[in-house]
Amino acid sequence: MADITDPRILALRREAAERQRSYRERALRLLPHVCASCGRSFEGRRLKELTVHHKDHNHENNPPDGSNWELLCMYCHDHEHEKALTARQRGGAPSPTNDLPREGFSVFERLDKLVERQEGGPPK
Repeated sequence: MADITDPRILALRREAAERQRSYRERALRLLPHVCASCGRSFEGRRLKELTVHHKDHNHENNPPDGSNWELLCMYCHDHEHEKALTARQRGGAPSPTNDLPREGFSVFERLDKLVERQEGGPPK
């Protein structure tokens, strides 16, 4: 087992942290601060809950246009990696997309109908 005080390991960890900071900052400049899976919006202090997910699961693939990145909240990011792990354990390939629809997805879709139903109004 490697010694965690080994200067080579410490240097590798520093380099990895610098790379991550670099692509995270670029992703936050390029992409809207919204989870690409659940649609929640993040700003201010809560921005730290938004993570950069590599769509192809390759952390070395960081194109300047950000085409391999999507911003996911920490919960959706964990879910995405859990799906990939489960797929590998079953002998399949990880799915490149989430289960939720991306185009036109709104977390408030049909909210008006739910509110009317709870207030006793007729469902539309």
